Amino acid sequence: MVDKIVPRYMYQKDGTYYFSRHVPNDVRHHYACDRIVICLKTSSEYAAINASRSIAGKLDDYWMKLRLSEMNVPAAHLLVNGRSSESFLSKHPKLSEAMERYMRLKGVGRSKTFFAAATRNIGYVIKQYGDRPIDAYSSADAANLRDYLVNRGLRISSVSRIFATIRAVINLTIGEEGLDCRNSFANTYFPNEVTEKTRHPIPIKVIRDIQKECLEIGDSNRLLIALISDTGMRLSEAVGLIRDDVVLDHKYPHINLKPHPWRSLKTVGSKRQIPLVGAALEAMKVMHRGSEYPYLFKNYTDKNRCNGNSASAALNKWLKPRVPQGCVVHSFRHSMRDRLRAAEVNPEIIDDICGWSSQSVGQSYGDGYSLFIKAKWMQKIRLSIIAW
Repeated sequence: MVDKIVPRYMYQKDGTYYFSRHVPNDVRHHYACDRIVICLKTSSEYAAINASRSIAGKLDDYWMKLRLSEMNVPAAHLLVNGRSSESFLSKHPKLSEAMERYMRLKGVGRSKTFFAAATRNIGYVIKQYGDRPIDAYSSADAANLRDYLVNRGLRISSVSRIFATIRAVINLTIGEEGLDCRNSFANTYFPNEVTEKTRHPIPIKVIRDIQKECLEIGDSNRLLIALISDTGMRLSEAVGLIRDDVVLDHKYPHINLKPHPWRSLKTVGSKRQIPLVGAALEAMKVMHRGSEYPYLFKNYTDKNRCNGNSASAALNKWLKPRVPQGCVVHSFRHSMRDRLRAAEVNPEIIDDICGWSSQSVGQSYGDGYSLFIKAKWMQKIRLSIIAW
């Protein structure tokens, strides 16, 4: 037990003196705990006081160095040609180096969009504050960057995605090199975006009318809409298909959705078999009667890229006068979930059909649901749209 309380930063226990000091909050992230306790190995109060003062002084000096290393360069805005980044004493990698590592390790099998987004998002930081060592940015820098992007007219949700990339780039280098520093972009506050637009599902009657018109016109864009409307596929998933992905000579016609060099998939669960029924099946039959060109939607896809943005712009332009306000091509995916819910389909089967991430560890066990089971439910919701 503690025998008595003695001068500052000291206490005595069982006749021996100990040094004890709280770690200041602004340097706490450098330590594994919030208090430093050191046995002074003496029972002499005089010797303990001298040792305690010496340790406290050394800690004060060291903490000052830590604070200075994280401090922005005074009057950095007066430096010529943005040389402020050269003035930091840190030996940690610069942000541009962290980005190169991130793209090298995380970019395997990813599309050009991944690299373009990483370069653009990290570019916002470098443009505002220079290419500093990753530990030389402050929380204030992060908050100011948030405000700068919002003032440029970006939505909070878009800014949040930009920060997600910045955090991931810095965290990867910290983890890979075992660095003892914090990520200043890790805890930036984002206010709620009450004006955020929601994507509405498309009513069943509207889906039926659109499917009829798409099959009557029969060009690749309309067949693409028909495919999505009765499968719930993501637009990029459908646009990146090749002929070999579509299996029509089977008891249960289906799509073998898998990643390709020109189009990756969003999640592990996105790789799946999707039964073809209704308008989707008719659309694929028409596409297979066409040319032998391997890419089903060659206007948007080739061996180098899958241009989902161009497809989205073209399809939404055609859909706009035909769907309720707030609905877009992605709304077919929302509608598919509602249609499956209305048929009282097991949520796990819904996730398996549409490629949503599993909600529990248990769902990832086993081989998942058979093509027969999924086709049965897809046929049921297709019959319901005809009967509606």
